[in-house]
Amino acid sequence: MAVRLPRPHRFDLYAALAGLLGGLLLWGLGLATRPADDALVLLDGEWWILLPLVVTAGCETLRRTMPRTALLVGWAALTMDTITQGSLLTVLMFTDLVYAAVLYGSPATARRVPWIAGLMTVAGTIVPLAVWQRPEALLVGVVVGLVGFTPAATGWIVRNHRDAAEAARLRAEQTALLAEMDRAQAIVSERARMARELHDMVANHLSAIAIHSTAALSLDDPDTSKEALGVIRENSVEGLAEMRRLIGILRDSSDDTEPSAAPTLDGLGALVDGARTNGLDVTLDADHGDTLPAPVELAAYRIVQESLTNALKHACPGRVTVALRQTDGRLGIAVTSPYGDRDRPSAPGSGAGLVGMRERVALLGGTFEAGPESTGPEGSAHGKIWRVRATLPVTEGEPA
Repeated sequence: MAVRLPRPHRFDLYAALAGLLGGLLLWGLGLATRPADDALVLLDGEWWILLPLVVTAGCETLRRTMPRTALLVGWAALTMDTITQGSLLTVLMFTDLVYAAVLYGSPATARRVPWIAGLMTVAGTIVPLAVWQRPEALLVGVVVGLVGFTPAATGWIVRNHRDAAEAARLRAEQTALLAEMDRAQAIVSERARMARELHDMVANHLSAIAIHSTAALSLDDPDTSKEALGVIRENSVEGLAEMRRLIGILRDSSDDTEPSAAPTLDGLGALVDGARTNGLDVTLDADHGDTLPAPVELAAYRIVQESLTNALKHACPGRVTVALRQTDGRLGIAVTSPYGDRDRPSAPGSGAGLVGMRERVALLGGTFEAGPESTGPEGSAHGKIWRVRATLPVTEGEPA
């Protein structure tokens, strides 16, 4: 099976071609790094210069794709170049191979090459000085440092900057991804909050409208129909007012019109009066104190409102009780109603009321439960009541 070598980078091909042509030009002009009578020149003759030059130029084509192999072969070519008259372009291309091995090689290669080059520089400085004992011997260490350690150190610095830039880019992408996830989560949470507000605002009024309109259509009594139409009109007006308040909060207007304030527990009296108008027998027992956080007041109001709406739609005839108590830094809410089917027209429900109440309580870190309870002979006609209990923390704290 034939082994396919990686395709060289275009810049590497240009660099190899430029180095080869430059070396050939110096060779043609008879320029070399050492004279022919130098003691280090073991391979005499100008033609020997071309062999390491061609090999090093070939290694240049592999400086990105196979940097460690190119460095090892280039090292062998440089060693051969040192026993010939030598070519300056061979040395320059070898320095580029050292730089590329650190920059493009594996992390292990990038760590080892500077250390090896540094040790060779130290050895190239100490050994000749100890052998020749002449100051000129220090030039050997300088040359080794320029050829080996300097490009290795330069490649290490460039690689560190490149890795730091890549890490910064990845962090920026991760931050952007997290920001997008947060934005999507915020949109989902806001849509859920708007859905709860819309449901709680209009469900009570629309349920009353549906019940009384059904009664007006089913009973052939002008007085009863007139009374039902009056209740329908009152609930329609109140429902429209609630819708205008929500739209006023959502609208991004540039005028000075401020949206209406969110409902508070001070409006429980009016809420209970509206439930009585719709036909419920409601008693209110509220002892919630003077000051409560706005989110707690809004949640408590909506829980009572939704509980009365469910009682209007589903409860048997009987008394509905609403009780609020603030004790030990927590606001307790309890709403009870007769459990069963009403003997009067009822409105269909979506089943989102209990879910919305549970979500409101969970967002404030409270507890919520709702369901039928047995009361014995003295309870409702079926011996059961429907009880809604919620406990909301009054002090500011971590949401659930």
